[in-house]
Amino acid sequence: MSNYITIDGGTSNTRISLVKDYRVCDTVRLAIGARANMENKGTLEKGIRDAICKLTKDNGITENDIEKILASGMITCEFGLCNLPHITTPAGIEELHNTMHEEVFESISSVPVVFIRGVKTECGELSAADMMRGEETELMGIMSDCDGECVYVLPGSHSKIIHTDKDGKITGFSTMLTGEMIFALSQNTILRDAVDLSVSQTDTKYLMMGYEYARDKGINEALFKTRVLKNLFGAEKEQTYSFFIGAVLSAELESIVKSDAQKVVIGGKAQIRNAMAHILSEVTDKHITALDDEIVDASVSMGMIRIFEH
Repeated sequence: MSNYITIDGGTSNTRISLVKDYRVCDTVRLAIGARANMENKGTLEKGIRDAICKLTKDNGITENDIEKILASGMITCEFGLCNLPHITTPAGIEELHNTMHEEVFESISSVPVVFIRGVKTECGELSAADMMRGEETELMGIMSDCDGECVYVLPGSHSKIIHTDKDGKITGFSTMLTGEMIFALSQNTILRDAVDLSVSQTDTKYLMMGYEYARDKGINEALFKTRVLKNLFGAEKEQTYSFFIGAVLSAELESIVKSDAQKVVIGGKAQIRNAMAHILSEVTDKHITALDDEIVDASVSMGMIRIFEH
């Protein structure tokens, strides 16, 4: 049986998991991330140390039972625990494995920490230049050997559309502020009383209306129509939410529709994942796969282990 600790490090949050025999069995979530290191170098280290102590104690093991601590994400950025340069595309599991960096942080644990680097595109054109830290491990956790040339969509605060070749190597990708846009527009604009982010069900008719309106008239006009639907047409909260989400996702989805790849695999949060899958199934004949929650939830940890053991 293999035991790993995995650290999914974000800018503001960190998730530390215990993986026993390739199953995530326990997780501690910290409301601190790489940004905390800018103010106090010891804050993140202490948080991780305490989380590891809790995970081992609660699960009846000791640090001697842990093979490695695996880490990826913003924990490898310039204000994380270990500043590592990105590797450049094309990059797949072999390149990620070969560029891992191992280091012992006695302030955290005597178990070595293996850091997985982020990925960047390197070119002179702004439109093709991009970077990521963490999504590469998420990708490796959801990728199937039979996917081949594919578009992977990872919705989140910073959504990624990742293109891979027939060998499963990342050839290019783009980043959108989808999650942050959804939150900012729904909480800090006049749309606040029209968009309820707690809605769990999507009205597919209004979802398509929002997508098509933004595609035809532009996202700026479409967003205000969310308020018009509520105030002048008496639309219910599921309807206004769905119209809003369809509008926000429109440009992102159009880029997927126009791509050459015939396979699209969608991970990320269920609300956005399912909305994307429905719209794409309506507007393209590509093969669309929306992953199960179980696969998505374990993807980062499984990706790190897959990279490490490659």
